Amino acid sequence: MSFINLCINTTKASQWSPGDTRSERSRIHGNGFRCGSSQDGGRGGLRGAPELPIVERRNWLIHQHYIRKDYDTCKAIIKEQLQETNGTCEYGIYVQALIMRLEGKIQQSLELFQSCAILNPSSADNLKQVARSLFLLGKHKAAIEFYHEAARLNEKDWEISHNLGLCYFFIKDLKHAEEQLNIALRINKHDKTFMMLGKVHLLAGETDKAAEVLRMAVEFSPENTELLTTLGLLFLQLGKYQKAFEHLGNALTFDPNNYKAILAAGSMMQTHGDFDVAMSKYRVAACAVPESPPLWNNIGMCFFGKKKYVAAISCLKRAHYMSPFDWKVLYNLGLVHLTMQQFASAFHFLSAAINLNPRMGELYMLLAVALTNLEDVENATRAYEQAATIDESNPLVNLNFAIFLYNHGDKKATLDQYQEMERKVNLLRDSNSTFEFDPELMDMAQKMGAALQVTEGLVWTKPGKDSKSKPNSGAASNAPGPPLGTNQALGQAMSSAASYSKNLQQPSGAVEGPPTPLEPEADVEKAPSPPTGPPGSPKPAESENPRPRTSKRKSKVEE
Repeated sequence: MSFINLCINTTKASQWSPGDTRSERSRIHGNGFRCGSSQDGGRGGLRGAPELPIVERRNWLIHQHYIRKDYDTCKAIIKEQLQETNGTCEYGIYVQALIMRLEGKIQQSLELFQSCAILNPSSADNLKQVARSLFLLGKHKAAIEFYHEAARLNEKDWEISHNLGLCYFFIKDLKHAEEQLNIALRINKHDKTFMMLGKVHLLAGETDKAAEVLRMAVEFSPENTELLTTLGLLFLQLGKYQKAFEHLGNALTFDPNNYKAILAAGSMMQTHGDFDVAMSKYRVAACAVPESPPLWNNIGMCFFGKKKYVAAISCLKRAHYMSPFDWKVLYNLGLVHLTMQQFASAFHFLSAAINLNPRMGELYMLLAVALTNLEDVENATRAYEQAATIDESNPLVNLNFAIFLYNHGDKKATLDQYQEMERKVNLLRDSNSTFEFDPELMDMAQKMGAALQVTEGLVWTKPGKDSKSKPNSGAASNAPGPPLGTNQALGQAMSSAASYSKNLQQPSGAVEGPPTPLEPEADVEKAPSPPTGPPGSPKPAESENPRPRTSKRKSKVEE
């Protein structure tokens, strides 16, 4: 039979004749085919297309309303479908569970996805959704079991491997997390997987591996501003300022309003003493996020560097109001009050910072300075002892303790602390050939050595250049040190950095003559969000800014 004859016969067969009964006519659909068996009269001689099973009949309509986000209509159709099928429509239950998850009803969505898994246990998608709901409920170990079961059904699924790595990350099983994320990258390279793998390496303390992973990620996705910003912040932590500036600049090229990159660039400028340029950057960043504690902290420390102490306190207290448990803000408040010789207030803020971060020796040292000026010698001695016990690399702690002991007549203990300070200095020199000392610190150490009659073996041979506050772990060193706070926060692409400021001054009380500086450490955490108004309070008159009697101190600058 030719093609034309076939079409004619098909058309004839699809039309009803005057002899058809009403019930037979009702079976004929708009597509021209009779829906019934060949036994219904044999008219036309063709078997009609069967109707869809009742279980699947409205799936297309459910899907249409779901992708249009018309969730109320979608749920009404699902309800009718489930009533007709006695609750056996898998797709209807699946979509209803997705809608409940979007509405925040995670437990109800979990129960519905479990029903789907019972109806169709061979579906990897159902098991993945059960695992996802368990993950959102914080039940990471149970989620891992379901993801492994889904992986048995579908071995080459990027999503399963990525989410397994995520679950292992949250239970701190870094070895398996790294393994699963590498499997996910072999299946399909994805920005999220690169970012997550970088976080795993950071949490394990492998900053070089983290930088390499992020470098590969930037090569794979060179216009991803989040990856560029994160890599720039990591280079900033490692002290590689040129590379940091390059990647942050690239991020701003693709997205000039990227407040994370703007804030990080401002932090770099602030670290190197360019307070006015940093403030101009913070004004731009302030338009993106108006309530950012780290931003107001940085603005406050810019005012502090410019010796606008009242404005600095105003901005820092605003940061403290928005983030009362941020120990860096409390540290900086204590530092500013020490500089203004308001020792009772400094004691209050430094004590609060110690309660939040009791493993930082420099906090105890600053507390001891405040207690010395409050004439509480006994507690000042205890604070210095605690600082010397905790701190393992900062020679400033031992130098300040030595000065304190010398001023109170204990020369034997003074010599012990001085020798410990020299040991730390030698270690810092050995670990970094480009090591430079703060000139004021060297001058104070030389005077102390002369007083103790140990100048022959003095390690301070050459005066160093007045360095531009490189991030470091020791008070006088420029060598990169362990980060302040938690590096792990780098997972959400937010960062903060603590930097040394050369304009900070040390209150008197613990030292005679030139005092010793307390310099900051580099830290990469989460990038802050900036405020929308002009930064800081109105600049106070110079008469409102009493100057301390002694010299420099360290501030915590967050990126």
